[in-house]
Formats: sequence, structure tokens, C-alpha cells
Amino acid sequence: MMRASYVVSLFFMSGLLAGCGLGEAKDGSPAAVEAEALPDDVRDLVPEAPLSEGNPALPAGGDTPELLTITGEFRANVTSALGTRIKGRVGAVHVDEGDLVTRGQLLLELETEYLHLERRRAEAELDGARAALGEAERDLERKKELLGRESVPQALYDRTQAALEQARAAEAIAETELALAEQRLEDARLVSPIDGVVQQRHVGVGEKIGESTVTFVLVQTAPLQLRFRVPERYIGKLKKGQSVHAVVDPYPGETFEGNVRVIGLVVDSESRTVFVEAEFANEDGRLRPGLFARVDVNLARGAHAEAS
Repeated sequence: MMRASYVVSLFFMSGLLAGCGLGEAKDGSPAAVEAEALPDDVRDLVPEAPLSEGNPALPAGGDTPELLTITGEFRANVTSALGTRIKGRVGAVHVDEGDLVTRGQLLLELETEYLHLERRRAEAELDGARAALGEAERDLERKKELLGRESVPQALYDRTQAALEQARAAEAIAETELALAEQRLEDARLVSPIDGVVQQRHVGVGEKIGESTVTFVLVQTAPLQLRFRVPERYIGKLKKGQSVHAVVDPYPGETFEGNVRVIGLVVDSESRTVFVEAEFANEDGRLRPGLFARVDVNLARGAHAEAS
């Protein structure tokens, strides 16, 4: 009786095991086991579609690229605080904050009435110096002829020659004064040294400014730098020159392309990330410094390019 109960129990247990799904699957393969949850930082990796006729952009060899999506910020490569080279009173302001400007564009003009008077005076002094030089040259020729006939002493001829040298020096000084007067007129005009946007304007018409007064702050917009940080384990998959793609909230549905320009050499001890900078041409000026962007970095393509 005990033996029969024992057999029945074994039969009952085997049925339970089969009902619970342990052992092999019906097709003879091992039963599936639920995958362990991935760490949060790995979920940034998004596999692309496999190589196929409908996806010719993927690299050869059956590679499955990985996209790393990161948040970055656009920064200006150049920020310029501008001021005039000379002091004076502001006569005209041609741009305001937020305006896009191009290199060489006129931004500000100082009042120039006195500067024009100084130039006219310098022109008159140069005319007088040239006339005096001409007279000194003719006088020396006359003295030279008389000296040949021994009609004048050598000392008089020497003094005449010295006067000619002084006249030449006076002409050079007058030319320099005129050049300085013209330069001051040029310095009364402030032009943009870069293609960019006016971030700050500090002066208005009628204000008196000095040589050290900051009148405008400009930031370069073409090209722009996009700065972001990449986890250290992906450093080997990055390459200078590889393309990255960015999207920004002001232009939904549009993608902007840039190229990696700088890969940092130091790993941040706290975040375990590396600084990366990509350059965007931004020829149309639509991207602005300070904009946040979502950046897609194709790690597999970077590694593939490095290997090739």
C-alpha cells in the first residue's frame, strides 16, 4: 500500500512540474528566461535598422550602428566686447540687441565735425610743407651753381643744403599728421569684426564715451560650437571629424549636421564623462548661442571610420 502511494505521488509531482513549464519547450529548445533589466545608462543606446536594400546608408559588413543620444548646448566660439579707439560723443547707432551683423558692418559713429576740421588743417600744413620743400630745392640748385663759379662761400652752400633737409623732414611730419587725422576719422566709425549677433548694447545717441568704454558685446554665430559630454566607455568609438546630428526646439522636425572637432583628454572624476565639441557651420544664422540640443552620435560609424 505504501509502495502504491509512493508511485502515485511521483506521478502527481511530475504532472505539476510539466504544468509549471519547467524543463524543455515543446520544440526541444531550452525554455526562455526573462532577461535581466539593463542599467539606465545603457538605454541611451538605440540600435538602428539592420543592413538592407532599404537602408543603404549603413556601413558594409553587417554592422549594426548604435546611436548615443545626449543633450548639449550651443556656444559661441568668439565673444567680442567692442569700443571705439578714440573718445567722443555718439552721433549715430545703427544696430540694437538681437540684430544679426556681418563682418565689416557699421555699428556706431561718433560726431566728426572737429575731426574733419583737423584733417583740413593737416592738409593745409602738408601743402605748405611741400611748397617750402620745393623752394628749398630750387635755392640749393642756385647756390650750387654759384658755388661752382666761386660766387658764394662753401658755408652758405652748406646752410642751404641743411635747410633742404629740414624742409624734407617738415614734409614727412605733415604727411604723418594728415594720416593721423584721417585715421581718427576712420576710428570714429565702429564696425563689426565678426559675423554674429548683438548680445548687448551699452550706448545711445548723444552719450559721451571714452577710449575704454564698451559699446557693444557681439557673439559669433557662424560657425557655432556644440558642447556635450560622453560617458568614458564610449571614448574609443569617437573620432575627430565624424558627423553628429542635432535637433533643437525652435525648429521641430529639422536636423542640423556638424562634425566632431574636439575630444577631451581628461575624464571627469565625478560624472565619468569626457568633454566633446562639435562644429556647426550655421551659415543661415538660425542656431543661436545658448540653445539646448539633442545630439545623436553614431558610435559604430565612428569606430568603423577609425578602423578603416
